Amino acid sequence: MADNNMIIEKWSTLKEVQEYLGVGRETILQWIAKRNMPAYKVGRLWKFKLSEVDDWIRSGGAAEEEKIEKADE
Repeated sequence: MADNNMIIEKWSTLKEVQEYLGVGRETILQWIAKRNMPAYKVGRLWKFKLSEVDDWIRSGGAAEEEKIEKADE
């Protein structure tokens, strides 16, 4: 039997994450592809747990990496 006190975090859409972080769709898609942003493909849709996104950002996942990006050009 499940613990009724356990709060289950809902899945967020790409659009909700865009609004939450204040960044564009392409930025998020690049972060997923190049910076291991925590995201899950459900059919054709991307889904996110905001707690995982917060942890990823706090660990420096979204930090600017200009030197690396310029080296790839």
